[in-house]
Amino acid sequence: MDPKYLDSRGRPRIVITGVGAVTPVGLTADESWQSVLSGKSGIGKITQFDAAGMPCQIAGEVKGFDAADFMNFKEARRMARCSHLSVAACKMAMDDAGLTEDAPDPERRGVVVGVGMGGLERVIENLQILWNKGLARVNPFALTSALPNMPAHHVSLLAQAQGPISTVVAACATGTQAIGEGAEMIRRGVADTILAGGAEGLINEAAIAGFSAMRALSVGFNDCPEKACRPFDRDRDGFILSEGAGIVILERLDKAIARGARIYAEFRGHASSSDAFHVAAPDPDGAGAIRAMKWSLDDAGVNTDDVSYINAHGTSTPVNDATETLAIKKLFGEQAYNIPVTSTKSVTGHAMGGAGAIEAIFCAYALKDGVVPPTWNYETPDPECDLDYVPNNPRQADIEITLSNSFGLGGQNACLVLGRYENGRNKQ
Repeated sequence: MDPKYLDSRGRPRIVITGVGAVTPVGLTADESWQSVLSGKSGIGKITQFDAAGMPCQIAGEVKGFDAADFMNFKEARRMARCSHLSVAACKMAMDDAGLTEDAPDPERRGVVVGVGMGGLERVIENLQILWNKGLARVNPFALTSALPNMPAHHVSLLAQAQGPISTVVAACATGTQAIGEGAEMIRRGVADTILAGGAEGLINEAAIAGFSAMRALSVGFNDCPEKACRPFDRDRDGFILSEGAGIVILERLDKAIARGARIYAEFRGHASSSDAFHVAAPDPDGAGAIRAMKWSLDDAGVNTDDVSYINAHGTSTPVNDATETLAIKKLFGEQAYNIPVTSTKSVTGHAMGGAGAIEAIFCAYALKDGVVPPTWNYETPDPECDLDYVPNNPRQADIEITLSNSFGLGGQNACLVLGRYENGRNKQ
């Protein structure tokens, strides 16, 4: 392979040539990005069930989505919501990249799509049917639709991807880690194109009740939901559960150029780590987050001084935001104060398994457009959170390298490094 298509370690260079997203702030990636820049919140009163008796009665629901726009009714009935959202994001990403089902070599097209919990609602629905109406009325597709690997299956079916397929289940780190693992397949030489990302569709009684019992959700903003997710703000009181999906098309650079593909950004590196500390609380020293960030930069071959923007995990919980801030300061030193650090969850909420993929797409847009998306609802500074959070207005910037953080339940951390691609090349 021509050396210009290899990175500094001799691995194939990889680019993002298509994006697709369905989020609480937009039914497309473009619409979602514009909402993030304008501050259009996707957080509101829960409509998918009666949440009147819940401590938290708000969530980031995907509004106006109709699965029938992307699949027939019979298919939709056999799928969980996370699969509906994944298929929609996949279809849009493929259209955006100019890919069709008729791949020249389908065995060189693969899939890595993850979820946090899969089709939990299908399990709940069919247990209720079993208890109330008996076994004869149970949906025979209930079990398969609930499996965590079903979004990956449906994406592979739509894309006619006959190459490697994998499902990442890593709680809040899922989408980010899925993109990294997809890039590794290309690096290993087992695929030329990967559809990678994550999804979640968990706005149901069980999820809201469970997170409420953990005291993880915001409870103080039921009457003003658009203000509820306030990462790094002193008055934050918990995260907002949301739903959505993000899919990116990862492609070997030489293949992308050969077919004249539009390039959003270059994949530069990734890493994951474990806190090995607690099922829900982050390591208070931020050690696991530091390892993931450092290793991802090492994998990308860049230094801390090279990072232009950090898309923070930034969930709006008191402990997470302070710990992430601490970890960034420990790794980046004084340079931490010179880097914009923002949380787009301030308007999207936390889409769990889909969050990291959606945020990777926002990073790709930031690189392409030269704009740092702000942290909305940042009003009162917290002494423990003292970085540049770009409050309440987007900022024009010369962005060359982005770092996206995802830190999940179970102490699973994943980080992704993207770089600007411009004029047929990128800085190496």
